[in-house]
Amino acid sequence: MKQDSVIKILFVADVLEHAEQIISQLRNGGIAVRPARVGNEAEFLAALDSLGPDLVLAVPGARDLALADVARLIGASARDIALVALLDHIDATTLAQAFRSGARAVALAGNTEQLRGIVLQEAEALSARRAVRRLEAALREANRRCDALLDSSRDPIAYVHEGMHVRANQAYLEMLGFEEFAEIEGQTLLDLVAEDGTEDFRGLLKRLSRGEPPPARLDLRLKRADGGVFDALLEFSQAAFEGEPCLQIIVRRQVVDKSLLEQLQRDIVTGLYNRTHFIDLLGSAVTEAGKGRNDQAVLLLEPDHFASVVDRVGISNVDTLLRGLVERIQGVLAPPDIAARFSDHGFVILLRGRPHESVQVLCTALLQAINGAILDLGNHSLAITASIGGSLMGEKNANTAAALDQAGNMLRNAQGEGGNRFALYDPAAQERAEADKDKRWHNLLRDALAHGRFVIFHQQVIALLGSEGSISELLLRMDGAQGLVLPGIFMPVAARHGLLPAIDRWVLREAIRLLSSSGFSQQSFFVKISTPSLLDEKLADWIGEKLRESSVDGQHLILEFQENEVVTNLKHAQRFSQQARALGCRLALERFGVGLNSFRLLDHVDADFLKLDRSFVNDLARNTENQRRVREIVQQAQARGKETVAEWVEDVNSVSLLFAAGVSYVQGNFQHEPERLAS
Repeated sequence: MKQDSVIKILFVADVLEHAEQIISQLRNGGIAVRPARVGNEAEFLAALDSLGPDLVLAVPGARDLALADVARLIGASARDIALVALLDHIDATTLAQAFRSGARAVALAGNTEQLRGIVLQEAEALSARRAVRRLEAALREANRRCDALLDSSRDPIAYVHEGMHVRANQAYLEMLGFEEFAEIEGQTLLDLVAEDGTEDFRGLLKRLSRGEPPPARLDLRLKRADGGVFDALLEFSQAAFEGEPCLQIIVRRQVVDKSLLEQLQRDIVTGLYNRTHFIDLLGSAVTEAGKGRNDQAVLLLEPDHFASVVDRVGISNVDTLLRGLVERIQGVLAPPDIAARFSDHGFVILLRGRPHESVQVLCTALLQAINGAILDLGNHSLAITASIGGSLMGEKNANTAAALDQAGNMLRNAQGEGGNRFALYDPAAQERAEADKDKRWHNLLRDALAHGRFVIFHQQVIALLGSEGSISELLLRMDGAQGLVLPGIFMPVAARHGLLPAIDRWVLREAIRLLSSSGFSQQSFFVKISTPSLLDEKLADWIGEKLRESSVDGQHLILEFQENEVVTNLKHAQRFSQQARALGCRLALERFGVGLNSFRLLDHVDADFLKLDRSFVNDLARNTENQRRVREIVQQAQARGKETVAEWVEDVNSVSLLFAAGVSYVQGNFQHEPERLAS
């Protein structure tokens, strides 16, 4: 399941607070959920239609709806919904009872990590089952179309399972002299091979039975039903017939000799295999990698600064230059290594039977062979260098396009670092690379904090119903070596390394500095407060001190935190909100409205602004359920004297609907692109 997918969860519980607590735990764990709670059978049946849940979290001791009844209702609905029993403790008895009642899994209500893991596990399993069903439907449709194409094809095609014919089209029957398929059904392909080729073909069948991949093509003499013999070219590919794996065989009469066929597979200039034939060879290697073979690699090689080299030697000498380069490459390679020309000046190499640790040695030898030679090009002699990008092939990247893309990315990395070097993609090294990347970002963040390398942007929050003053939200960026870095990249790193409080204080300090300047006297700023800062008992005093030092009225500072963070840290949120109120600051709740009873939070945290969750605004013009929900939230907010803000508004139709619903403010790139304020 995609990381940003919303998981629809139906709670079966008597106590609302219990469900609210679980929702907050999941959201704080990074899981986007759309919840609903029911307490009896009628509510459950209604929620099945209105919510369409992915998961049901049920407390076995619910008063009006036992766990077994929940399982019965899910079964009767004929829907694929995972039932998870939510337990206060787990022992042998409760575990057995939960599974006997029909639960697919059990989760501990008080163990956030275990609960998060179970929810993700069941959501991903559901996503996988749905994907399988889609694939099965697509496969059935593909098989239907293949059957239609097979029957209408003029190419002789047969399907063979364990050496026996299971399907053949009319063209195949006519080529071999049969009138109907019944004459060869169950007959082995070996029976159609001329006597001089039976021994070799029998060996091929034995290799296929051991799971080895078939050759892409095979020259063979076949015999017809009337005893006639003809030269044929058999093209093999993996297929399936009625759900069973088999071979698809296309039979072509030999109309050209082998030497001509070989020429068609070769590049005229270099004599290497051409790109088309190499892709076929790489496909076979990928199939073997998918079965666990881990001694293969694909390399892309290009001469460095090729355009300037051509300028020096002239276009007429390019072919000679490429042939000289090929000589150096082939001098290093050995069977079964295969080199091919891949582009105008690029080459590709398939290494087989080489352990991954030896690939680096070969890459070094290739670079030395190229760099250490002087190429004689008529009136010119020159030395060149080259760069190599490679992908070590294994089960994790057993895909032709992926392997070539990875090698291409590594080639660009090597060229970007100056050339005359190689870079290899190693799937097994990804975890180490991720750890190194995290360390680099951590150091960059510490440096940005120490030297003020953060940048403040602002986005106006537009009043729909009229308002005094101007309001903007402050948005943070980091000044990186390649340009500005968005918070979605560096903030997760900051959270892992405990840097969020320091970053929050940096933003607050900048906000107060801006508010103290003459150009922002009538401006107010939304400023996000992270959970660690919410827990900081000294933060409010620090804010008060900075406001007094700058002579800034606290009402211009709108401190914003997420609804689910408040639910999880209610006591800390109450304390902080009271302290902020005392400073004159206003408060905002972000991602509001997705809880089971979001407005109950206002009894504890008296927020001035309610920022609607993004999910309500997405596709608002076409989603009538979201329109209804927005109207309900706005009506309740107005009854309590609260302002509402709709974020991520991206089209004029949504603005019109939000205005009609009574929303106070809108925010989004449609109204105002973020602008840089200060650094």
